[in-house]
Amino acid sequence: MNQHVLNPRLTPPIRPEVDRALAPFVEAPVERVLPLSTRAWQQGWLRKGLILAVLALAWEALARWQNNDLLLPGFLATLSALREGLASGELLERVQISLAVLAQGYLAGVGLAFLLTTLAVSTQFGRDLLSTLTAMLNPLPAIALLPLALLWFGLGSASLVFVLVHSVLWPLALNTFAGFQGVPETLRMAGRNYGLTGLAYVRQMLIPAALPAILSGLKIGWAFAWRTLIAAELVFGAASGRGGLGWYIFQNRNELYTDRVFAGLLVVIAIGLVVENIVFATIERLTVRRWGMVR
Repeated sequence: MNQHVLNPRLTPPIRPEVDRALAPFVEAPVERVLPLSTRAWQQGWLRKGLILAVLALAWEALARWQNNDLLLPGFLATLSALREGLASGELLERVQISLAVLAQGYLAGVGLAFLLTTLAVSTQFGRDLLSTLTAMLNPLPAIALLPLALLWFGLGSASLVFVLVHSVLWPLALNTFAGFQGVPETLRMAGRNYGLTGLAYVRQMLIPAALPAILSGLKIGWAFAWRTLIAAELVFGAASGRGGLGWYIFQNRNELYTDRVFAGLLVVIAIGLVVENIVFATIERLTVRRWGMVR
């Protein structure tokens, strides 16, 4: 200590204290204006609409080059047939019949899939049962069961519901069970610590944690059910004399109204786009995207 006092070079300098009054901070948001083309391209609906417009133009160009309305009517001719079918009410009636049958089969398949996967995550017998049934029945095309369904249930909507349940049940059960297996062990332990068991454990813990996989299974099951229904109605409608949208397509094909056939196919595609981009997209936005479970 004495050395510091005797040698002033070893004593650190003391700076005077300065108190400066700062102006109050006013947050000024920085606005970065992107070009109009960039902002427009960031809109998903606009990009998808552009793709659809390009496909429609290619369709119309190919039809005019083919120059045979019996083989390939143009996009404008198909829109005209679609407008006539909607104005007459026939097309709306066929769509209503198809959607009513689809709702019955889809909801029944979803319910059975959740019961089967709940049993699978609860018991070893359930896991063995699910793995065995999916290995046996999942590769079996649903439309191949239609002759048996007509034999067992007769010429009614029950036959269509049976094949729809088959088309929905197995892919949804596989995706749901895979989602349940992917739930982290820490979440499982947290649920058990809260005293959750049985159906409450599945409903309050496993289903929310596995919701991305469940939604994927629901979308796959919907696609399988929709195309199975249209294919089944081609046969079912021919056998019973009435049916939904598939029968509308089949009947107009027999009468060589190709523009109406393409109008029916256009309705099939439009319903698929609405369900995929509005119904399921809304569910994802309100659940898994809002919770940060998917990007």
